[in-house]
Amino acid sequence: MSVQDEPEFYYNLSTGRVEEGKQSSGLDRMGPYATRGEAEQALQIAQERNEAADEAERAWDADD
Repeated sequence: MSVQDEPEFYYNLSTGRVEEGKQSSGLDRMGPYATRGEAEQALQIAQERNEAADEAERAWDADD
């Protein structure tokens, strides 16, 4: 099985459910994620990434 044959998982923002493959509109999906477990944590992952980006921006602004 090649990497391209691996399933991709998406978190559906409208339903709050994980989907295997692109089942819903791109506006309603977060992903892709490599595992169902990662997709289940999509909102937490996004929050952590946003917080890290905000911190990096604050550090960048502090250097000016």
